[in-house]
Amino acid sequence: MIGRLSGQLLVRQPPQLLLDVNGVGYEIEAPMSTFYALPEIGSKVTLHTHLVVREDAHTLFGFATENERAMFRALIKVNGVGARLGLTILSGISADDFIRCVTDGDAASLTRLPGVGKKTAERLIVEMKDVLKKWQAEAGDSGAGVSPATALARPDDAVADAVSALIALGYKPPEASRMVRGIETRDMSSEGIIRLALQSTAK
Repeated sequence: MIGRLSGQLLVRQPPQLLLDVNGVGYEIEAPMSTFYALPEIGSKVTLHTHLVVREDAHTLFGFATENERAMFRALIKVNGVGARLGLTILSGISADDFIRCVTDGDAASLTRLPGVGKKTAERLIVEMKDVLKKWQAEAGDSGAGVSPATALARPDDAVADAVSALIALGYKPPEASRMVRGIETRDMSSEGIIRLALQSTAK
């Protein structure tokens, strides 16, 4: 299993990209959430990958974060959700909105995604709700784990990244969320948000 690749980004043409790893070009498919986080062509990039092996093809999927890959792996375990539809879901809805749909049983919003019918939306709600509960329980057991919303955050969501970093620094999830809530975060990087959050606690 190929779990991670680091190399030079040669081509970025959604949903495909080409990564040069020591002279070997890897064709990788990725959701838009990953494309949002990619650097310019020619830059070095690291992707967390998932290899799907079939009789007629070996397809490599790439993700900007391990959390994004974890969500993809959870999605493709849902009956009726293949790798292509998993990419569509990750590309078409933010993590927070997806979690809200699952938590609220909002199948109507999920059916607005291409390829997601009523039955698939209902299966997503039932099966992903169990996954979210499991992740939430694991976060509680560890004492420093991330909440489902943070664990599934899109890589371009600086606020979620900041909350995740604060939790990694030892703050409880509710406290980390409270620390960033009062900050004007528009156009700020996660590092900037973290800096202001830590400064607020020092006052």
